[in-house]
Amino acid sequence: MRPRKSSVTRFLATLLVALLLPAHALAQEKPQAKPKLPRPQRLDHGIQLRRDPATGELRGARAPAAGAAPSAEVIRVRVNLVEVGCAVRLPDGTPLRELRREEFRLFENGVEQRIAHFDASSAPANIALLLDASPSVFREFAEMKAAARALSESLAPADEVALAAFAGGTYLLLPFTRDRAVLERAIASPALAQVANSSESNIYQAIYLAARELFASRTGRKALVVLTDGQDSGLGLGWDLTSALPQPGEKANRLTFEDVARELAAAGVEVYAISTQTRPKAMTAEWLEQHRGEMLITPAARGLGMVHYTLYLAELVRRAGGQLYFLREMGTLSDVYRRIAQALGAQYTLGYYPSTGLARPGWRTLRVELPGQGDVRLTYRVAYYVPASP
Repeated sequence: MRPRKSSVTRFLATLLVALLLPAHALAQEKPQAKPKLPRPQRLDHGIQLRRDPATGELRGARAPAAGAAPSAEVIRVRVNLVEVGCAVRLPDGTPLRELRREEFRLFENGVEQRIAHFDASSAPANIALLLDASPSVFREFAEMKAAARALSESLAPADEVALAAFAGGTYLLLPFTRDRAVLERAIASPALAQVANSSESNIYQAIYLAARELFASRTGRKALVVLTDGQDSGLGLGWDLTSALPQPGEKANRLTFEDVARELAAAGVEVYAISTQTRPKAMTAEWLEQHRGEMLITPAARGLGMVHYTLYLAELVRRAGGQLYFLREMGTLSDVYRRIAQALGAQYTLGYYPSTGLARPGWRTLRVELPGQGDVRLTYRVAYYVPASP
């Protein structure tokens, strides 16, 4: 008697399951390998800085390794669209959401511009964490690791994060990624502590390199989150403002504060600086707001008992946009990271094509207004920089 068709089907199905089950069970039992963290990359290695005598601007190029062919020069494409990030808050600090493009007014050098692009924080953000690994800040590292989860949970899933640390040198520990588990592993890895091999703290060199190397090919919202005490070892900054400007002669090719501010402003990178120092009593939010349109390092500020290295941090934030936080008045680093994530998540992006074009290099002032909204606080960068050449 021939077996029934249904019996044959059941037999074949049972045989197929028996053949596949061992392999499936083995795959279930074998733990999935965690992706390896990349080797730290020293960003300041091989960088050669040269100042253009005609324009006064600093140019950077990476020297080829010994025996290697010269690398192709990095080509920077100038994009005519200028983007301005703007946070809008009510007097109690609550973000004001659901505003429309036509409610904003935007001015460049006092001339109103047509807002051609408008985004209400829907585009992913590019965020680079830059951690000060010098001895004066190293004691905060335990909290840095604990704060990683708070940052990961607060950011939007599409936001990409990179991690770098600095002391005497600047190291990229993790390129931009959306993988939050990898980010937490990078912050907890021994490589972060190994950067703390110098008593120096080249803060502004690290900021310059991060803006130049990490954000060069990035579009959309860009933010640099810097944890530091503000006491820079490299630029020799002081109350004399000439210490922040390019110098003639043999010092012409050295990095200056002005070069750092130009790089951030040209690339559209905002700075969220977290100072581990105590806030100067006179440096209130109201004082910073009153002086947002002028240089902060002045004899008057010195007379109020402010320290110059904290003022330079505030000045960088004033020019690039962003916010200056003081860790000791915010509770924990996790609290600060949450505040920064909330600020990025409640930011409007206003884009325009300058009515005068970008042929004329130099600084240009910005002003954003929100008529008809009553007592609100607007936070945005007060200027941007047009390089003499891409």
